[in-house]
Amino acid sequence: MSTAPPSPLRFGYGTNGLTDLRLDDALGLLADLGYDGVGLTLDHMHLDPLAPDLPARTARVARRLGELGLTATVETGARYVLDPRRKHGPSLLDPDPDGRAARTALLVTAVRTAADLGAHAVHCFSGITPPGTDPGTAWKRLEEALWPVVDAAAAAGVPLAVEPEPGHLLATLDDFHHLRTVMGNPTPLGLTLDIGHCQCLEPASPADCVRAAAPWLRHVQIEDMRRGVHEHLPFGDGEIDFPPVLDALAESGYRGLTVVELPRHSHAGPELARRSIEFLRAPAPKGAPDA
Repeated sequence: MSTAPPSPLRFGYGTNGLTDLRLDDALGLLADLGYDGVGLTLDHMHLDPLAPDLPARTARVARRLGELGLTATVETGARYVLDPRRKHGPSLLDPDPDGRAARTALLVTAVRTAADLGAHAVHCFSGITPPGTDPGTAWKRLEEALWPVVDAAAAAGVPLAVEPEPGHLLATLDDFHHLRTVMGNPTPLGLTLDIGHCQCLEPASPADCVRAAAPWLRHVQIEDMRRGVHEHLPFGDGEIDFPPVLDALAESGYRGLTVVELPRHSHAGPELARRSIEFLRAPAPKGAPDA
């Protein structure tokens, strides 16, 4: 009697959906639930990238990950880590050169932290085009601001995974390919593919997006979503047909983490982490997971 081979997919859960938990407790929870890893957002409550003694604190987290058998990717979408009054500010597109430099420096720090953690990638996004900024200027700012990060990623041996984000300058897969082309296709520059974002605004299905993006995949985020509405939803609350997506990921050759991304659900984080891994590990997930 033959059995199907085990899935090559490795699942994680984002700490931006577990902000009510201490980081050590969040990692222990994910290990107990059977996750393979964690999407670690550098933020004031979870490995603050701006607080003193970052290398020592990172070493402690690395030891904890090793003890729990977890791997990591480093995510950089903390809302107020640089400016307590501007969400995601300053960005790589900020009109102020010092603001852009602060974001670049944060991403370089994230790359070094990822290397110290043994993480498989560092995630980032472009930011929203500031009012009054023409597209040519915005793309030039993005390219110039990213080069030090790309160079740091090359030196550290950690891929940089840029995420197309609805409403941002770099919003679609086509935008990612534009950036890759104007930068000369540097080896460290890869893609974060958010499955929900594909459902939200890409013309192709999420499964087809996975197949099209496969050569550049360095990080994957996953959640449910509805067409045209940028709202991260628990599995079963949106419109995505997940079995074809998971099959496409398994066939793509991608072997990094596929991280559940529910940043506005921390109030129910532990329960949603449980429901999410049960949904993703099911042989043929259909509909909403059991509560």
